[in-house]
Amino acid sequence: MRDEERKSVLFIFVDGLGIGRRDENNPFTKIENVNPLAHFIGEMSDVIFDGIMIPTDPRLGVEGRPQSASGQTTILTGINAPKLLGYHKQGFPNRILRDVIRDESIFLQLKNDNLTENVFANAYTPQFFTETPRWKSATTCAVEAADLPFRKLPDLLGGKALFHDFTNVILRERGYDVPLLSPIEAAEVLAGLTANHGFTLYEHFLTDKIGHDRDFDRAERHLPLLAKFIGETLKLVNLKNTTVILTSDHGNIEDLSVRNHTLNDVPTIIWGREKQTIAGQIKDLTDITPAIRQLLT
Repeated sequence: MRDEERKSVLFIFVDGLGIGRRDENNPFTKIENVNPLAHFIGEMSDVIFDGIMIPTDPRLGVEGRPQSASGQTTILTGINAPKLLGYHKQGFPNRILRDVIRDESIFLQLKNDNLTENVFANAYTPQFFTETPRWKSATTCAVEAADLPFRKLPDLLGGKALFHDFTNVILRERGYDVPLLSPIEAAEVLAGLTANHGFTLYEHFLTDKIGHDRDFDRAERHLPLLAKFIGETLKLVNLKNTTVILTSDHGNIEDLSVRNHTLNDVPTIIWGREKQTIAGQIKDLTDITPAIRQLLT
């Protein structure tokens, strides 16, 4: 199959992004030119590149504030993890959630469907493989479930992976000899991976950290860079045969009045192939994995 005919999905997971109010506690209200991120303040105006934004329920019928481990497990498996546990699990997946991911990881489901050209775009540092205890995120567990190779710093240096901050600033601050990337250069890497794989997942979680830190200054510096990165990626991917899905596990950065996660819906934004069909099927986080499978099978 020619590349221009290949069906593909690019899934951009942005941690801690909810649909908030237009008020002084929401950094999006103070920043101009952050489309598509501007739509996280609840505005339903047009999304760039004719994307569709769907308010998506991360609470999943369970009392309490949505959390990372259970929300990400739900996104990456299609299983209602908070309902299974009876509560929202923060941090890293526990044994029950790890078992769910082991059996139902989106990467494993696609592998079992004979769709093996799948990649987790994030690069891992050498310390991840040597430090103990070795804390594993839901995404890491999902990659391991399908026996996919992890991208490492040589992949990053070769333009075949991105770090979670996509600019490499954090890596450079840690002493790694890696180039500083602009949002445009990072978008070129992600678009290149998308062109060569059926399913590409990229994870960005600085937004959640900024929310927990209640760091308005950093939010105002970082969010325009993130918006530029996403926008440039959309310019580069072939939206005729690629569906781009962006979603989050819970709200946070949209309300810096508190350090906790919010109860807000999260945005799911869909661009490209079959966007109308898929948008009509998404109501909560359990719908993300089935949507990806439908797009690729």
